[in-house]
Amino acid sequence: MSTPGQRHDRQIVGLGDICDELHVETASAVGKPRPVYDAVMKRLRPGDVFVIWDLDRAYRSTRDALDQLDRLQGRNISIQIANLGLDTSTPYGVLIYTIIGALAQFERDLLSQRTKEGLEAARRNGKRLGRPPKMTRAQLETASMRLANSMESFDRVASEYGVAGWTLARSLRREGIEIER
Repeated sequence: MSTPGQRHDRQIVGLGDICDELHVETASAVGKPRPVYDAVMKRLRPGDVFVIWDLDRAYRSTRDALDQLDRLQGRNISIQIANLGLDTSTPYGVLIYTIIGALAQFERDLLSQRTKEGLEAARRNGKRLGRPPKMTRAQLETASMRLANSMESFDRVASEYGVAGWTLARSLRREGIEIER
């Protein structure tokens, strides 16, 4: 499973020789609606093997991977992880699948923790996070004076800066610039 910006070539080439059918899901494994994945799950029959390229390409978490394995095993369907040559039709395969699921979850958790720590460090160092402001402080001060000294509307003044009236109003509030009309 991949996000729309990612390429599937490596997975398609790797799976092409070992699968009867290929289905490409562009929805993230973390997202709720996964129409291709859901359709494939409905089509699987007892004795089938669900082949995936990599465990973290298909499942949201270790719990999700293990729950799905239980559901599929209950339907007499096994999972094969192609890039590892792993097959869950054996006890060893299930053990390694479980370990890999835990390691993938650990990797995701570490990445999340590092990202949060990096963002917090940036905030402590005074870095502004997120999209850059649409208007500079000088533009906001000029717009404020125009609004205070005339009967021009927020929308009219904002349009000259290429923003919406609500963006101008919000930016003025964020900067603590008050308008006296």
